[in-house]
This record gives sequence, structure tokens and C-alpha cells, in this order.
Amino acid sequence: MMQVKLRADERIDRLYSKDISIIQSPEVFSFSLDAVLLADFAKVSSKRIKEVVDLCAGNGAVGLFLSEATTAHITMIEIQQRLADMAKRSVLLNDLEGKITVINDDLRNATNYVKKDSVDVVVCNPPYFVNYDTSEKNPNKYLAIARHELTTTLDQIVAVAAGLLKMNAKLFMVYRPDRLTDLFFSLRSNRLEPKVVQLVRPRNGSDANMVLVEAIKDGKPNGLKIKPDVITYDGDAYTPQVKKMLYGTTK
Repeated sequence: MMQVKLRADERIDRLYSKDISIIQSPEVFSFSLDAVLLADFAKVSSKRIKEVVDLCAGNGAVGLFLSEATTAHITMIEIQQRLADMAKRSVLLNDLEGKITVINDDLRNATNYVKKDSVDVVVCNPPYFVNYDTSEKNPNKYLAIARHELTTTLDQIVAVAAGLLKMNAKLFMVYRPDRLTDLFFSLRSNRLEPKVVQLVRPRNGSDANMVLVEAIKDGKPNGLKIKPDVITYDGDAYTPQVKKMLYGTTK
């Protein structure tokens, strides 16, 4: 493992199930369970998959977590310079510089770095909240951009993903259930057909607080599958399913 320089507010965490180390900062950005869920949900293991793009990459969590499961090259695109720098140093920390490229730019410029209609899989953990004038936003600018559509929108993200993907290639996203209709409308408007949905609930009997969606570019309409829910907690402890995602064991 390569040694990298950390800032005063940074630490190194590990996702033990993937043997990945990642630079985190409570003052800037730390990955949460949605990144782990998306990396587990995305299908990238096929040898036919050669190119993966992670949009709204943040500190690189999703792309890093996927790296163990695929032989593909992974391009991460993140608009915030500080987060992109954290991702780049995490790539070095894990000796993955030959496999992962980090781009610090607006995702709307993605085709400056990745050829149009060339990507096998796009993954995205986007900002969830519409940027209404009345929206209460986090005073931390890094978290505000990560959570609210300040620098991009759902439609822009989906359009960029569709432009990058080959025909019949796939987009995997984690999103909020209360915006699922917005997501479906945007997907179909951009030649992406939703094919798989999986709800995530904090506990049995709770309303879902996240949703995982798989869509195919130029896929046939309809045929949507609803997978069994992911339940996050059993009492105060993670369920065996989530423990396995985090630690590689159900114990």
C-alpha cells in the first residue's frame, strides 16, 4: 500500500468486505451506506465489461468498492476539487492508479474524457434533493453540493449517462423513493428503460428511505422486476445482509 499525505481533518477508513482503504473527512465528505449498497447492487463482474464510469463520484467510494469486482477500467468524475483530490489519493493508497482514473470536472464535460456510446456500465450516487429557493441547505458547501442539485440536476445526470452508454449497456443508481417517479420519467426520456428496482428499508415495517434502480439503454419497454427489500437494521445492529456488504461476513 502506497503512503499518501493526509490533511489535518482526514482519516483512513476501510471497507473490510472489499479490502479497500478510503480517505474520509467529517468536515468535507464521508461515504455512507448508500455507496456500499450501490456498489453491491451494480453488476460489473462480466469480462465483457471493459469501461465503467462513476458520475458524481464524491471521494471515490463507489468506484473504489467496485474495483475488486471487475477487470474493467473505471473513470470517476467529480466536480468538487477537494473531493476529487481525496479520491485520487485513495486510488494511490490502494495501488489502483492503473485501473482507476479520477476526473475533476463537471459531468456535462464527460465526453471530453470518455468517448460517447463507449461505456458498458455507469453508476451514480447523485444529489437527492431539488434545489428549491426555499430549500434548507447544509452550511457546509461540500455537503450541500453532494446533497442538493446545486451543480447538476437529475435530468442532466441521466442525459450524460445515456450519452456515454453503449446500446443495451446499463445504468445503476441509488436514489430517494419519494423521487422515483421523477427518475423513471427522466430515464425513459433519455432512452433508458428501468428494469430492476430494489427498495431499502431501515427496519421491517418502516417506509423505504432508499431505492436502487437498474436501467438499460434502448431496452424493451416494461418487464420491470422488483427485488426483495434490503433491510438495514435488526434492532440496533446491522442485518446479516448488510454486515456481509460491510465486513464480508454475516457475524
